[in-house]
Amino acid sequence: MSLPKQMRAVEITRPGGPEVLSPTTRPVPLPAAGEVLIKVAVAGVNRPDIVQRQGLYPPPPGASDLPGLEVSGTIAALGAGVTGWQVGDRVCALLGGGGYADYATAPVGQVLPVPQGLDMVQAAALPETVFTVWTNVVERAGLVAGESFLVHGGTSGIGTIAIQVAKALGAIVFATAGGEEKVAACRDLGADHAIDYKTQDFVAVVKAATDKRGVDVVLDMVGGDYLPRNIDCLAVEGRHVSIAFLRGPKVELNLAPIMLKRLTLTGSTLRARSTAQKAALAATVREKVWPLVAAGKVRPVIAATFPLEAAADAHRLMESSTHIGKIMLVL
Repeated sequence: MSLPKQMRAVEITRPGGPEVLSPTTRPVPLPAAGEVLIKVAVAGVNRPDIVQRQGLYPPPPGASDLPGLEVSGTIAALGAGVTGWQVGDRVCALLGGGGYADYATAPVGQVLPVPQGLDMVQAAALPETVFTVWTNVVERAGLVAGESFLVHGGTSGIGTIAIQVAKALGAIVFATAGGEEKVAACRDLGADHAIDYKTQDFVAVVKAATDKRGVDVVLDMVGGDYLPRNIDCLAVEGRHVSIAFLRGPKVELNLAPIMLKRLTLTGSTLRARSTAQKAALAATVREKVWPLVAAGKVRPVIAATFPLEAAADAHRLMESSTHIGKIMLVL
């Protein structure tokens, strides 16, 4: 199959608001050794894309300057040394960047088959969120069956997957969200306790529901003034994982409860990890999570789809925080 020389893409013309996203034409990239070229069908829109667009999250060395950290599509070409895949295979993949385009390259270790029963929109909604949830909730925090788990932003792309994965693992799930519609969505996804942060104090709800014991694991995307409150509602030996900080990265903490309850505070980012680390995570996700997806226990929630050229509108929707689930670009 011959490849075109040029492709459509959306680039960040300068740091700023959604209006700095501009449709453009770029050369079709060629896969390096150990990479595949994917003809993109759908690309996911994620919070890191927003931060990159604002000029605050540059791509790692060697990555495309185009936004887009996850895609689905078909393999269009194989780089040298790639085995186990063929041109035409239906795949989804985690990228270091470059997803907002007709074609994108991905290290072969970060490529996964489209899960059984999912279409391309659903498949593209999985890599960034599932990789993030598994590595933080399971690998870093060590959540196991019978424990309790609190996720903030329960109707975000990360939150919707976190609720389902934690529930599938046998955890008791608490989730916060803003407003009755979002709280109901968290319940529908399996949350045992859905908390409206606009009208309820999540610390009080957690303590009441656990007889003051607290939860074992907190997955936090809010940061700022949420951190001391999270610590307040953690149980003895509890684990707190930070993956974003919508209310800011700096906070004043009282170390006494951390010491007295023997808490663990950790956090991580995904994009900056090595290809070997991401490949290992992809293999674990394929083994542990893909069967849950095929069984219908974990399913992406799609909030809206936009054509590639309307990427700015997709970013505006994400920044409005009115959506429930993932926002996707369909090529």
